[in-house]
Amino acid sequence: MKRIAIFLFAALATLVACKSSNNNAIDEPTPPSPPQAEVRPSQFASDDALLDYIEKVHFNYMWDGAEPTSGLARERIHLDNNYPQNDRDVVTTGGSGFGIAGLLAACERGFITRQACLQRLTTIVDYLARADRFHGVWPHWLYGPSGKVKPFGQKDNGGDLVESCFLMQGLLCARQYFNGTSDAERALVEKINALWHAMEFDWYTRGGQEVIYWHWSPDYGWEMNFPLEGYNECLIVYILAAASPTHSVPAACYHKGWARSGGIKSTAAPFGLPLEVKHNGAEYTGGPLFWAHYSWIGLDPRNLKDEYANYWNVVRNHALSNYQYCVTNPKQYKGYGPDCWGLTASYSTVGYSAHCPGNDLGVITPTAALSSMPYTPEQSMAALKGFYAQGEWIWGKYGFYDAFSPQTRWTVPHYLAIDQCTIAPMIENYRTGLLWRLFMSCPEVQQGLTNLGFTY
Repeated sequence: MKRIAIFLFAALATLVACKSSNNNAIDEPTPPSPPQAEVRPSQFASDDALLDYIEKVHFNYMWDGAEPTSGLARERIHLDNNYPQNDRDVVTTGGSGFGIAGLLAACERGFITRQACLQRLTTIVDYLARADRFHGVWPHWLYGPSGKVKPFGQKDNGGDLVESCFLMQGLLCARQYFNGTSDAERALVEKINALWHAMEFDWYTRGGQEVIYWHWSPDYGWEMNFPLEGYNECLIVYILAAASPTHSVPAACYHKGWARSGGIKSTAAPFGLPLEVKHNGAEYTGGPLFWAHYSWIGLDPRNLKDEYANYWNVVRNHALSNYQYCVTNPKQYKGYGPDCWGLTASYSTVGYSAHCPGNDLGVITPTAALSSMPYTPEQSMAALKGFYAQGEWIWGKYGFYDAFSPQTRWTVPHYLAIDQCTIAPMIENYRTGLLWRLFMSCPEVQQGLTNLGFTY
């Protein structure tokens, strides 16, 4: 049930108590948690107070909810303790990268102290250094207590370059945040650099092909056979591959592989909003909204352009077209509207599904609208207030549940890291641009973007 493109378009064509165990989190804001049925967002003193509250509750998935040995984000947290895959202690590398970004936002806002954040990040990088890697690349999942690979599928038991790049994106933000003002911070920087320099992006060109491949397995080699071609959530892989100071790949991989020798360009404009790039498997309607989030936790789309697209237009128009689809509501689902919108991959009434305009099952996923806040602030704030006003039926310890259906009044008290952990950092990017500023300050990233022909 991979939420990424390998699962996604196979499916389309045929995924509060803010207290830590060591009491490093500050006290909760005064509004009630969980919200009661009649509690309205107006009970917050201001929109800023509401955003503080929402950031804090959702970052806590990575703080209090973390797997204790690794400090990383659990793949899923089910408050009803119903874990059909017996994976309570499995951690996700990509979701942890988003969670690390959330820790930095929490530190900046004073939800946790700088020292507590530094200690947690040190635990994380020490764990990652001894965990299973494959040519410097982590698997999608790890058994938290041991650091050994948990196969995502039979042949998906080795390196997952996409998830590892989501992880490294967060780690590079942390490296820039903890900029060596103490011995402990300098040690963290050195450890992150060692992990970064060990990632063999050139290996994942499968012998020097002009495209990057997603997976490699020590048992199955390249049998997963998934070249990364745009557009989906994977742009960050090419940015980091071009930026690597030790194992970089040539720009031709980006232009001939990801950009398909110019074939990535699109004239599609749902609701009059030009997408600019072809969305794999959803060319005319736009894919699930996580495509506008995962690579953009650190990569700043404002003013980012290359010969193929203006990336602010790419992400903003993607989010706006998703919003307009839900407001238009062609399937006439109950509850859809300006204060209840957002389609992306998540749990659903039929299991895990990649919700988007071409695969609309009547299920709203809160992260879709909330993590789009930098692009659609008015529409996302309206959705936040609408979700909050729904009351306790869609709310639990780590904030809004992964998904709900206003049509059938369905939800489950379940969370997924890849959905929950993007909310705090993307709201913070809307408010201050913190993660964008940190990632874009990396000199290697700046050089990598230049190598690929980007202006920013």
